[in-house]
Amino acid sequence: MSQKNTDGKRSARERLQEQRRQEEARAKRKRTLIAAAVVVAVLGVGAGIAALVAGSTSGKAKKGAGPVAAPQGATGKDEVAIPVGHAAAKATLTVYEDFRCPACAQFELAFRDTVRDLEAKGKLKSEYHLVTLIDKNLRGTGSLNAANAAGCAQDAGKFAAYHDELYRNQPPETDDAFARKARLLELAGKVDGLVTPGFRTCVEDGRHDSWVKKSQDVFTAGHFAGTPTVLLNGKSVFGDPKNPLTPDKLRQMVEAAQKG
Repeated sequence: MSQKNTDGKRSARERLQEQRRQEEARAKRKRTLIAAAVVVAVLGVGAGIAALVAGSTSGKAKKGAGPVAAPQGATGKDEVAIPVGHAAAKATLTVYEDFRCPACAQFELAFRDTVRDLEAKGKLKSEYHLVTLIDKNLRGTGSLNAANAAGCAQDAGKFAAYHDELYRNQPPETDDAFARKARLLELAGKVDGLVTPGFRTCVEDGRHDSWVKKSQDVFTAGHFAGTPTVLLNGKSVFGDPKNPLTPDKLRQMVEAAQKG
């Protein structure tokens, strides 16, 4: 075999080897690019899922009850009671009521002066539990919004005055007027010094909404018949047609508790 043929065969082999190396390099780069694309795609899907989960969680947080923000001075188990009167009073009037409830308004209008007088004399302490039965039964948010606003009034130290103003201006049961926060703020204007920027924000933001819902949960768990439920030192005293409560009877029972 001539040297020329040998050199030709060697050159051909070298060209073939170089071609194979280039093809292998291209194949390797292609595999690398494909692998990188897969990783990016997987990360993208993962990020998308994470975003969906985060969005879902965020949505739930907004729609959920959130942390319970009780009004200042709320007492009792779960802090769902708003106290009015002297803490040392021997008689405690516990009232479960709904600002949209007509029977609650009847009770308040009939007994308010007596209750406030006994509180002022240090003989009676009242504990108000605000619930949302009418919202549930007739739909709407008036019970919730009014109770939240009353909680905001408690923060301002003006719960009793605002509570009484709401009942003096209670709309018909089927009229969800208290759902309008502008109406609640308008009535707050009847209470001296209540409408402040802090109170307005509290009402508009529903700061105590979760607390009101907690109060309703406690009421439901108590298996009470309805609103108003009125207890004096733990004993039901209102709603029995055979033995109706009157302001005079309430005063006598409170006086008896002082002696006891």
